[in-house]
Amino acid sequence: MPFSKTEHAPPPPQKGLTPLTNADLITVKPARMSTKITQQKIAEIVGGKLTQGDPAAALTGLNSVAEANSGEITFLGNLRYLPTLKSTHASCVLVAPGFNPEDAPEGIGLIEVENPTLAFSAVIREFAPPTRRFITGVHPSATVAASAVFDPQKVSIGPGVVIEDDVVVGDGTAIHPGAVIGMGTRIGSNCVIHANVTLKDRTLLADRVIIHSGTVIGTDGFGYEFTQGQHKKIDQLGIVQIDNDVEIGSCTTIDRARFGRTWIGEGTKIDNLVQIGHNCIIGKHCIIVSQTGISGSTRIGDFVTMGGQVGVAGHLEISSRVMLFAKSGVTKSLKEPGAYTGYPARPLMEGRKMLTYPAKVPELIDRVRAL
Repeated sequence: MPFSKTEHAPPPPQKGLTPLTNADLITVKPARMSTKITQQKIAEIVGGKLTQGDPAAALTGLNSVAEANSGEITFLGNLRYLPTLKSTHASCVLVAPGFNPEDAPEGIGLIEVENPTLAFSAVIREFAPPTRRFITGVHPSATVAASAVFDPQKVSIGPGVVIEDDVVVGDGTAIHPGAVIGMGTRIGSNCVIHANVTLKDRTLLADRVIIHSGTVIGTDGFGYEFTQGQHKKIDQLGIVQIDNDVEIGSCTTIDRARFGRTWIGEGTKIDNLVQIGHNCIIGKHCIIVSQTGISGSTRIGDFVTMGGQVGVAGHLEISSRVMLFAKSGVTKSLKEPGAYTGYPARPLMEGRKMLTYPAKVPELIDRVRAL
């Protein structure tokens, strides 16, 4: 049922809480980082070993290999950047075990660590704290139904948020400005719902889910029946379930199921501008890159990777540990793990051959004409 007039009024401030203001919500990071951390300390933070350089030398910031300056740390996550590393102005670099010091500028600090890319994320957290603070409470401009359940001293509800009837929000969750949380939705602990996200009725979010701005979860599935010269809408009565540690980018849409659930498995990461149709089941720890579209009732296994602009037809099954290269078109089920490419998607080597054949057509035509 819709909110009553009373429920639309801003809730009274909770005892012991200071109402949030817009100024509270944002902390502007200074243009230049002021933190200073020694090279030895960085090595300890990332669980690595300083193999070259002064342990006491202070680092004041971080940057990419190409743009780093003196006093900054960078990382070598891919050997294709090795030529760039040789001319970097960075004072320190994270490298993989066994790195040859002769491939880096003379005197630069070297920290060997198992995964430089992942380790650099830990360095980022040290130098650049979050720009948005978690401030507990409910902003006076938020509209919260009386039947919503959460501890106002353990959540952060920002300006203009709408929380409808029978919503449950777990401790440590932040809901940023303008988000709309539909009736009966359940949000777990330590989730982040960014600005202008819409969670439609009865959406289920587990713990540590991150949803970025503009995404809509739980829109009606695209279901119609053509009869008597018209497309008649088919009611969509199911839900969307999103498991632990899922992250969803901006302006992505995930449709509710016709019956049952559309289900996103634990640890899956979904990029911006992705469309997932009704009743799809996405397995655990998948990667789905921007502008991919997955049609309804398709089932995808665990550890599947989809490059940008992949298209998947409906009512198919994709095995676990499948990798789909960008722009692949899946028209039938893929029941074996492995890499696929092209349209229609074929095993990688076969697909690459098919991609090279068109370039040979002019030569073949000339040969035929010469016969």
